[in-house]
Amino acid sequence: MATVVVATGNPGKLKEMQAYLKDLDWSLTLKPSHLEIEEIGQTFLENARLKASGVARALGQWAISDDSGLQVDALNGAPGIYSARYADSDGARVERLLSAMAGISDRRAQFVCALALARPDGTIALETEGICGGVILTEPRGQGGFGYDPVFYVEEVGQTFAEMSALEKHHHSHRGLAFRQLWPALASLRP
Repeated sequence: MATVVVATGNPGKLKEMQAYLKDLDWSLTLKPSHLEIEEIGQTFLENARLKASGVARALGQWAISDDSGLQVDALNGAPGIYSARYADSDGARVERLLSAMAGISDRRAQFVCALALARPDGTIALETEGICGGVILTEPRGQGGFGYDPVFYVEEVGQTFAEMSALEKHHHSHRGLAFRQLWPALASLRP
């Protein structure tokens, strides 16, 4: 069984990736907490590459990373790569977003997830980007999910991410789409 380092210190992210990659003969592990990779890219894909490549080189092991966030059309793509740093908590991020969108009728938005897999020498073996379009509601709906999920409404489903079951979100989300796009190449790869 191959070991692949998930370029994050977040156990929740590790668990999520394990669910997407459960059918591969890979053992996923978190990066060491002391190893920090600065996210200085200007796009989600650049940051995913930086994290995967930096962790792979530092440890001499295969590494996978994602970078994701919310882009709102009327806010010129904000919060974008700063989605997690838009405020100090999920509630505060949603509140800031809704405040910024007060009185705006164009509420189109998209969640983006970029994935990158790096070889032990740091070169990128595979990468992709998944995008899920939706609209930003004027108030939160649903109890599930995290982050902006309660205000991100997927029109084709008729629910926010926070209203969807884990299985539904897995199927419709930007992250689910990115992993499905990468799946054929991942399944044939032997780290």
